[in-house]
Amino acid sequence: MVKVSFNSALAQKEAAKKEENSEVLILPPDTKDPEGGVVPVGQRRAWCWCMCFGLAFMLAGVILGGAYLYKYFAFQQQEGVFFCGFKYIEDDLTLTEPDAGAPAALYHTIEENIQILEADEVEFISVPVPEFADSDPADIVHDFHRRLTAYLDLSLDKCYVIPLNTSVVMPPKNFLELLINIKAGTYLPQSYLIHEQMIVTDRIENVDQLGFFIYRLCRGKETYKLQRKETMKGIQKREASNCRKIRHFENRFAVETLICEQ
Repeated sequence: MVKVSFNSALAQKEAAKKEENSEVLILPPDTKDPEGGVVPVGQRRAWCWCMCFGLAFMLAGVILGGAYLYKYFAFQQQEGVFFCGFKYIEDDLTLTEPDAGAPAALYHTIEENIQILEADEVEFISVPVPEFADSDPADIVHDFHRRLTAYLDLSLDKCYVIPLNTSVVMPPKNFLELLINIKAGTYLPQSYLIHEQMIVTDRIENVDQLGFFIYRLCRGKETYKLQRKETMKGIQKREASNCRKIRHFENRFAVETLICEQ
């Protein structure tokens, strides 16, 4: 019988050599997939890019949403709102200009809530229910940036949009100066009334294309285009039609806007 034996020192040397040639890879626990395999480096980079794009998209949404909310609440706040009364003479051809000696009974009064956002070139007018039944309550927006005017008939809950008439509507800066003078008592508005007649035409389906302020006024409401007839001073012969009458002012004279169905 032949006895085979190994040198213990030689065995230890071979084991140490094998340990030196082996590589040990230590990975964090989250680098393994659910099946216990190691996630490749390329896949981890892809996840990193997806996370970056997601965070950037969320940040852009927060910024845009914040800007929208700021503009909305700036529009809703009541700072800088004027409550004004305006005296005018109605349909008297012998007295079409202000006259300090005119009898008080000839004058009528319009009362409005007015807000001017000069930076946005927008005038917002609210005509409340009048004391006498000579007008319909309405909200009006004059958007000089979009060159549009919108009327919201509060009785019918309908909106009407027409190109802005700059010959009738004062620019925001000038109108603000007029209101400040009225409030200070340096200008006493006693003026005349002009008439303008509008005809309802096509329905507008997408009010979101009319700008932020008109969208806020007309959202969720039936909205129609208007076509303007000639504006004239004094008495105007009117056709027998189904019309709504809104009396308001945004200048040194009063305006009666007649909105008629064809």
